[in-house]
Amino acid sequence: MSIPTTLYRRLFVYLRPHVPTLLFGTALAIVVATMEGAIAWLVKPAMDDVFIRRDVTMLKIIPLLFLGAYICKGVGRYGHSYLMAAVGERVIAALRRDLYTHIQQMPLSFFTSRHSAELTSRIVTDVNRLARLSSTVMVMTIRNVVMVVVLTAVMFVRDWRLALIALVVFPFVGVAVRTIGRKLYRINKRSQRKIAELNVLLQEVLSGTKIVKAFGREAHEVERFDRVNRGLLTLSLKDHRTDQLTEPLMEVLTAFGIMGALWYGGHQVIAGAITPGDFFSFTAAVALLYGPVRQLSRIVNTVQQSTASVERVFEILDLPPAISDRPDAVALDAFRHAIAFEQVGFRHADSEDLTLRNVSLTIHRGEVVAFVGMSGAGKSTLMDLLPRFHDVSTGRITIDGHDLRDVTQTSLRALIALVTQETFLFSDSILYNIAYGLPGAPFEDIVRAARQAHAEEFIAGCPNGYQTLVGERGVRLSGGQRQRIAIARAFLKNPPILILDEATSDLDAESEFMIQQALAELMRGRTVLVIAHRLATVRNADRIVVVHEGRIAEVGSHNELLARDGLYRRLYALQMEGVTS
Repeated sequence: MSIPTTLYRRLFVYLRPHVPTLLFGTALAIVVATMEGAIAWLVKPAMDDVFIRRDVTMLKIIPLLFLGAYICKGVGRYGHSYLMAAVGERVIAALRRDLYTHIQQMPLSFFTSRHSAELTSRIVTDVNRLARLSSTVMVMTIRNVVMVVVLTAVMFVRDWRLALIALVVFPFVGVAVRTIGRKLYRINKRSQRKIAELNVLLQEVLSGTKIVKAFGREAHEVERFDRVNRGLLTLSLKDHRTDQLTEPLMEVLTAFGIMGALWYGGHQVIAGAITPGDFFSFTAAVALLYGPVRQLSRIVNTVQQSTASVERVFEILDLPPAISDRPDAVALDAFRHAIAFEQVGFRHADSEDLTLRNVSLTIHRGEVVAFVGMSGAGKSTLMDLLPRFHDVSTGRITIDGHDLRDVTQTSLRALIALVTQETFLFSDSILYNIAYGLPGAPFEDIVRAARQAHAEEFIAGCPNGYQTLVGERGVRLSGGQRQRIAIARAFLKNPPILILDEATSDLDAESEFMIQQALAELMRGRTVLVIAHRLATVRNADRIVVVHEGRIAEVGSHNELLARDGLYRRLYALQMEGVTS
C-alpha cells in the first residue's frame, strides 16, 4: 500500500502559519548543504596544491577555509534543527488540540460506541507518534535533500562519468526502501490497534481493582495482560527487524557504486585524465553524500511507521458532529412557559428499531414530573433528548415554542442542570467540582450552594476544606458526600430546569435523609423532570408519566393512576411488596 498522500497534505495544512520560520530554516539548511559541498570541494586544492605542489600559501589558507566551513555548518545545523523541531512540535500541539476539541463536540452516541481508553490512545499515543514523525521529517528532510543536490552537483562537476557510476545503484536503493516501507506500514497499523487494546485492558482493570481482588481474578488478569503484551512484543520485534534491514541493505548496494567509482577513478588517475585532487574531492563528495541518502531512507521508514497513526487521527477528525448548531440558531435567554414533546421518536444509530415511539407530553413551567417504568423502558433516553445529547429521529421537542434544533446548544444547556444517578466528580478539589456548574462564581456563592446541598458540614471536616482533593472520580468521598457535591453544583448553576435521575439507593439512612432534604430544596420553584425510584418522590410529583416499551403508557397523579388499575398500579404493588419483604 502506498503512503496516503492525501492525509499528509492535510497534515501539512497545519504548517501554513509557520511559513516564515520554515523559509528561514530552509535557508539555514542551504547554508549547511553549501558548507558540506565546500568541504568536499576543498579536498582538491588541499591534495593538489598543498601535498603535490607544496604551495605554502595554500597551506595557510585551506585549513582556515576548512575551519570556517565547519563553523558555518555547525551554526547552520543548530539553527535549522531547532527551528524545524519547534515548527513540528507546534504543528503536533495544534493537531492534538483540534482532535480533543473535535471529540468534545461529538454526541453521546459517539462515546457509548467507543471505549474511552481507545480514544485516549488516539489523542496521546497516536499523536505522540506523529510528534516523532514531525521531529524527524521537519528537521532532516529539507537539510538532507539540499545536501544531496549540492553534493551530487560537486560530483558531476568533478567528473560526470564517475558520478554516473557511483549513482547507478540509487534506483535499487529506492526499490529496497519502498518495499521495506510498505511492510513497516502494515506492521505499525497492527501495532497501534494492539496498543489501544492494551490501554483499554489497563483502564478497565485499574478501575475495577476492587472487583478483581474480590473475585480472586488477579492471575486471570495477568494472563490477559500477558496475551496482549506478547502480541505487542511480537509486532515490535518484527518492526525492528524490518526497520533495521534498511541500512545494511543500503551499505551493500552503495558499496557496488563506490567499488565501480574507485576502479574507474583509479584508472583515470593512472592515465593522467584527472588529478589525484579531483579523485579525492569526488570521493569526499561520495562519502558525504551517502550519509544524507541513508537518513532520507530512515525518514521514509519513519513516515511509513507513522502513517497508521495519521490515519487513526484523521479517522476521528473526519467524523462530523452529529449534533451541531444551525447557522441561524437562536440563543434562549430564559424559560418562560412550557416544554413540549410532540410525536417524538428516537432510534440509536446502530439500531433499526425505535427506542421511543410517538411520545407526546407538555410540561409546564414549575411542574414536577416523575417518570417511572421498568428498566430499559426508555426513561433515560427521553431525558437525554431534552439537553440535546441526541437529536430526535421523528417529531420535535420545543421550549417556549422553539424547536431544540433551532437554538444554540450553549444557551439550551445553560437552562438545564443535570443530577445523575452515577455521580461523576473530577480528580480535583471540592471547590473545583462545585464551581464546575458556574465557572468564575464568587467563593461566597460556592459556600452558599454547599450549605443548600447540606454539604458544608462534611466539607468543614475535610483536611483542607474546599481545597481538599477528592481523588479519581471522587474516590476519597463517600457515596452520599459525592451526591451532595453534585447537588451543590446544580444549586450553584441555579437553572430553571432540573433533570434528576434519582440517586438515593445504597445510602445509609442519615445520608439519604440529607440528600432528600437537599433535593427537595433544589426542586423548589423549578421545572423538574425526575426519573423516580422512591415512593416519596412519586407521591409528591405534580404528574407521573409511566413509560413502557418506548411509549407513554399512562399519565396522572399518584392517586389517579392507582385508581386506574393499570401498569403504574402493578409497578407500585411490586415496590410495596419489596418494601414489605
